[in-house]
Amino acid sequence: MALLVLKFGGTSVADLERIRNAALHVKREVEAGHACAVVVSAMAGQTNQLVGWVEEAWGYEERQQNGEDASAHYDGREYDAVVSSGEQVTSGLLAIVLQAMGVKARSWQGWQIPLRTDSAHRAARIIGIDVEELKGRLNGGEVAVVAGFQGIAPENRISTLGRGGSDTSAVALGAALQAERCDIYTDVDGVYTTDPKIVPRAHRLDRISYEEMLEMASLGAKVLQTRSVELAMQRGVRVLVRSSFDHPGYGGQPPEHGVEGLGTLVCHEDEIVEQNVVSGIAYARDEAKVTLLKIADKPGVAAQVFGPLASANINVDMIVQNVSEDGYTDLTFTVQGSDLDRALEVLRKAQDRIGYFDLRGSTDIAKVSAIGVGMRSHAGVAAQMFSALAEKGINIEAISTSEIKISVLIDAAYAELAVRTLHSLFGLDSRERP
Repeated sequence: MALLVLKFGGTSVADLERIRNAALHVKREVEAGHACAVVVSAMAGQTNQLVGWVEEAWGYEERQQNGEDASAHYDGREYDAVVSSGEQVTSGLLAIVLQAMGVKARSWQGWQIPLRTDSAHRAARIIGIDVEELKGRLNGGEVAVVAGFQGIAPENRISTLGRGGSDTSAVALGAALQAERCDIYTDVDGVYTTDPKIVPRAHRLDRISYEEMLEMASLGAKVLQTRSVELAMQRGVRVLVRSSFDHPGYGGQPPEHGVEGLGTLVCHEDEIVEQNVVSGIAYARDEAKVTLLKIADKPGVAAQVFGPLASANINVDMIVQNVSEDGYTDLTFTVQGSDLDRALEVLRKAQDRIGYFDLRGSTDIAKVSAIGVGMRSHAGVAAQMFSALAEKGINIEAISTSEIKISVLIDAAYAELAVRTLHSLFGLDSRERP
């Protein structure tokens, strides 16, 4: 008997009909002889509604209009008490539906397991899970329906793991239970070589390494939360990304044997027989560019720029520095689009210390990335990529690389053309590889 963790996202439990469909997936695994722990998100849109109520109760808009940092004074403990209730509702409803289908089940909240976290409310990190009672119930044939996204912090206060935290809950539970697999049910049937809306010939990958999935998740692919992939890689939890709508009632019968064809398996690199040079093309439009002109070229100036940004919790990504002969340097870097206004304000306040001539910011950019573990053993990937973009008249404003990734910053107007160009260049338009 295999022990499986099944996780259903918000769109998969958006209403009672979809909760019943999720229950059918669970029942299928139970009838196959598997022990099942199920992790659920709140119904689609419910967390946003709960956050909206918190902000309304706090007078968020009024405080913003008065120039206050409206979110800084939230009582994070009470925020967590409110927003965690969405998962509590879903877990109870799914347990009831399973019971109605004749499946022995009960709901579990984070504090009941307990799933222990640190005290960083709204973005807590898991520090331990006690699964002894849970494991005993599972071995006795009972399905555990666990509220994702939540745990118990010191002083017995409910905590939440940050938006998208149910994926992390599921992977952490899979690691603690030593589950054979963690199946993430979502509204897509796996991880694709790129966005099919941009490239119709994009196809689903049968398998992808943890490292590739981590890069794709951090570079714009929204299939899995980055923290959950990091945890899966650290703890060796095999993750299967699959569609919650593959039940016959939704138009598709899943295969009877094995995981191939069910979705995309995220696993160790050595489980993948044939490595591709490039496995996928990711893109992100939520980037912003900041440029400081004519900074004195001297030791310590970079620290004067990036120190205040770090203190403001603003993450910096790609950095380009151009030094001129007159002793000045221009510095360009990227931040999340949502952080642009804050970044500019921080740098304006630090102008006297930095000593720049001008400060500019823009959001009309996009980041396009080629990702693949095969880059480690193949030379010339960057040259091919840059030549192909040049042939299409696409100018590269910045470049960043890792062992398995090459990212370029380009004008946003060329994002889709760049994605299509690179997808074809690296032989991803069909299952035949170059």
